[in-house]
Amino acid sequence: MSEAAPRPIDRHLFAGFLRQHRGAAVAVAGWSLLEAVPALASGLLVAAALDRGFLAGRPAEGFLWIGLLGAAMVFRALMTRTLTPWLGRLVEPLRDELVTAVAAGAVHRAAAGARDAAGAGVARLTVQVETVRALVSALLRSARQLGVSLLMAFVGLAALSAPVAAVTLPPVLLTLLLCAPRLRVLARRQRRQLRAEERLTAAAGETFDGIRDVVACGARDRVADDLSARITDHRDAVRAVARAASANTLLVSLGSHLPLLVLLLAAPRLLDRGALSVGELLGATSYLISGVAPALRSLVAVLGSWGVQLATVLSQLSRSTPPGPHGAAESQGRAASPHTPRSPDLSLVNVGYAYGPGAAPVIDGLSLDIPAGSHLTVVGPSGAGKSTLTTLLAGLAAPDNGRLTLGGVPVTEVDRAWLHRAVTLIPQEAYVFTGTVRDNLRYLRPGARDADLLASATAVGARALVDRLGGLDAPVGLDGPPLSSGERQLVALARAHVSPASVVLLDEACCHLDPAAEERAEQAFAARGTTLVVVAHRISSALRAPRVLVLDGDRTAIGSHVQLLDESPLYADLVGHWVAAGTP
Repeated sequence: MSEAAPRPIDRHLFAGFLRQHRGAAVAVAGWSLLEAVPALASGLLVAAALDRGFLAGRPAEGFLWIGLLGAAMVFRALMTRTLTPWLGRLVEPLRDELVTAVAAGAVHRAAAGARDAAGAGVARLTVQVETVRALVSALLRSARQLGVSLLMAFVGLAALSAPVAAVTLPPVLLTLLLCAPRLRVLARRQRRQLRAEERLTAAAGETFDGIRDVVACGARDRVADDLSARITDHRDAVRAVARAASANTLLVSLGSHLPLLVLLLAAPRLLDRGALSVGELLGATSYLISGVAPALRSLVAVLGSWGVQLATVLSQLSRSTPPGPHGAAESQGRAASPHTPRSPDLSLVNVGYAYGPGAAPVIDGLSLDIPAGSHLTVVGPSGAGKSTLTTLLAGLAAPDNGRLTLGGVPVTEVDRAWLHRAVTLIPQEAYVFTGTVRDNLRYLRPGARDADLLASATAVGARALVDRLGGLDAPVGLDGPPLSSGERQLVALARAHVSPASVVLLDEACCHLDPAAEERAEQAFAARGTTLVVVAHRISSALRAPRVLVLDGDRTAIGSHVQLLDESPLYADLVGHWVAAGTP
């Protein structure tokens, strides 16, 4: 499958960032021009020192012009010192916006059912974002200064002698035009090198982790051949990068020396015709040797290293950030025109799901109907896929195979806004947000009245907690008193009860409550006509449900408590375990 083109995070993010921080950007541009005053004036001052001073028999005036050049260097240092804090006002907010964009992208992808490699999000938020910050900072310090200095050197050269500028500018422009496509080639080859390095690292890690199995199975030759192919691919990629970088270095070296060669060839004729004085010749040479040539070499080198690295990292980050206002649709099978189901009936037909391409399925061939308003309890040993099932039912992940529908519509084609209103999943670790009790309870229904909030709190058994905290205006989270795990679960249950959800999934969401409180919460959801799916923590949850799903691979079974005691040895074992442990 071809790799999807990344979204242009570099253009959209940077353009919006510069608009938002226009003042700092304008200040950086202004101070950069002042910082480049020596690059503009150096050749003019050298020419004046010769023509008006030393060659004219006025050495004092010559030293005065040289002194002005020294003062310009001091002025440049002062401007650099003034400019540095303004660079920080651009770099640090950019880092914050990148963190926000990457975090929002992780939420978008999770909500859309995408699955990232383990640790990928952490790597983006830490290594890659910090890499962008460091590279942007380096480019603002170096490439900005070099580019402005190169521009000002040519402005000064044109002011000193238009004929000299006319013969030396074309070679520099030609060099820049030839280097631009070469930098794109270098960027492509660096991306290929990074991918080859990732593949080699992954293959080597898997091999070394399983080296005993490799030896035991007699697969040494095959594994060695595979690693050798990875190493060869990485070697070829590194060589390709080196060839592209070498070609750029040679091109820039020729381009930076060619203007001086052109000037030296044209100098005798310009001097004879009086179009160029000796001081102007030395001033022009100063521009080319100390300004144009080193700035051109350094600028292309910096862009070819830091600039290409920045483009590569931004390309990687682009794949993990949320689409912009005109972004493309999600790539995880989302329909271009989402549908709104007519009912919250859930249906699974031969559904399978695994946590990786080579992993064993956690859920395999599951078929199940959950009519609207029904009550189902899910039981099974640890690792049987109970939490995975609730994740699938909530639309937070798409099945690898089979068909999962909501109201007859495949879950991947359901309108996401409708889905998030209609289905609520409460995990074992409940979330309480910093704010007031009211903010927490109406999070899923912003327009809820206080009477509705208190009624839901009463229904699930959280009213005493609300009163003890000080009512709906009481602070919770970081601003409030510490809450126990059970108290946090009560807040989450009340939040779900007041929501407009017609499907509620409780993934051991009452495990920190006592049996009576758990029963009260489950009955509160059943009484409001909600489709209720409970991952059981106690046998009492299974006894209350009309139907029980025993989830464990090919031993999956569904029926009433009495039926499953006779038909499912696994369920009988679980019930026996619960009874032996004294779990109500």
